[in-house]
Amino acid sequence: MRNSVHLIPLWLAIAAASYGQNAPPAPLRDSGLVERALAAELTAAQDSSHPMRFSLRKSSPRLTTTKELVESRDGMVAMLLSINDKPLSPADAQKEQDRLNALLDDPGKQRHRKQTQAEDTARALKVLRALPTAFVYQYAGAVATASGNVERFVFTPNPAFNPPDLETQVLTALNGEIWIDPVQVRVVRLEGKLQQDVDFGWGVLGRLYKGGWIIIDQADVGGGVWRIVKFQMSMSARILIRTRTYQTTEEETHFAPVPSGLDYRQAIEMLRARPEAPRPAGR
Repeated sequence: MRNSVHLIPLWLAIAAASYGQNAPPAPLRDSGLVERALAAELTAAQDSSHPMRFSLRKSSPRLTTTKELVESRDGMVAMLLSINDKPLSPADAQKEQDRLNALLDDPGKQRHRKQTQAEDTARALKVLRALPTAFVYQYAGAVATASGNVERFVFTPNPAFNPPDLETQVLTALNGEIWIDPVQVRVVRLEGKLQQDVDFGWGVLGRLYKGGWIIIDQADVGGGVWRIVKFQMSMSARILIRTRTYQTTEEETHFAPVPSGLDYRQAIEMLRARPEAPRPAGR
């Protein structure tokens, strides 16, 4: 997601919304539950006052990686822990330590990373702000989950919605379901599927192909802080002249709060302090 033509924006919207918390109001079961839950997600998306460290396991047909990440005031930092569920080889472990050393020696690299993350978040917020009006929501009953009953709604594109930008254009072709915790008033699950191809720039910039789908699961990971715990996507897209298929599953676990105001150097040292972390060379 480095520029506006790399568009699979809906998952970014919910991802951005997961980086915060919202105090639980009283239970709601009226027709405005969706709107209130989406408003809570928008508020949470802009709240960076509850930084976390966590593990991210990302798998695709060809590669599986596990990283540990720490959120800092200077942006996210990460350390690779395993490839294809096997510990790093000594050579790969040294390469990862060399990468972190280079990041410590050049703060400009981290400033660039933070700017990229901010740009991604800004695009995600565009989508999140559009969700209440982009779809028509219909109540579809309660669903029993391990943490209690949630309210299920199905959604279809709103024919009156006119997407104002590329980021929100994909919403005109998406059908799916949204599950909402009626006590916390937070989105716990979102499933979406493209019902038709979506062209960007009249098909010149790219196209998302019909049949692509996403599934996103959110949960309270402690202290009222909500985060994505699982994300699944299968999408085929043409970007300019190149066609690619995206098949990925991301699982986020082992959440733990870190001090607010942590800088990126402190975050790197925190990653290196984990018991199984290799000793960095030259430091």
